[in-house]
Amino acid sequence: MKSLKGVKILLADDEPHILQFLEMGLSNEGFEVRTAQDGESAIAMAEHFMPHVVILDVMMPGLDGFDVCHALKESGENIAIIMLTAKDEVNDRIKGLNLGADDYVVKPFSFDELLARIGARLRNQFPDLLGEVVHGPFRIDDRRKEISCRDKALSLSPTEYELLKFLVLNHGIVLSKTVILDRVWGYDFGGEENIVEVYIRSLRDKLNDKEHRLIRTLRGAGYRVDISC
Repeated sequence: MKSLKGVKILLADDEPHILQFLEMGLSNEGFEVRTAQDGESAIAMAEHFMPHVVILDVMMPGLDGFDVCHALKESGENIAIIMLTAKDEVNDRIKGLNLGADDYVVKPFSFDELLARIGARLRNQFPDLLGEVVHGPFRIDDRRKEISCRDKALSLSPTEYELLKFLVLNHGIVLSKTVILDRVWGYDFGGEENIVEVYIRSLRDKLNDKEHRLIRTLRGAGYRVDISC
């Protein structure tokens, strides 16, 4: 991911060695970084630092990560929250997502994975920082609501645009039908999951993706865009 000057990241974790490691790595990537070792400090710092992304550990003294996530999302600011969770704590990940967290990373994690997650969140929530975004054969111009593939503009409905944009911006990540419905159609969507299949089929037709090389199906798991094709 190409680092962006002016992108602000807040790290909240009560383990000093993790904070030091992440602060050094993200600063070297060009991000402006601040740190907090407890929930109260994280909320106070977010108010004046106004981060684009918050990397938030679940287990912290005082206010835990869930409390901080809820408070930050209730503030109304456009903040991307990536939660750090323990390997086997599936309930923590579910609870965090239900409180508004945008993504999670399971400990122990690689720095490259975290960078990829940060990049995906920036592309999704702060497209103006990027202007036109290019990934493999895709070019996304969010200001014009236009997506091109191999330099050919696609004729997309508003829902097709949002779906393809979501898939491309999260390229390489397997996205379940449930996640796609939540992020593209909204949490209050009352329809059936098979609507995703219908729209995926339409996108494949418009992309001439007959062999499903661009939008891959992983049976029982979901869909993944492969930009290397």
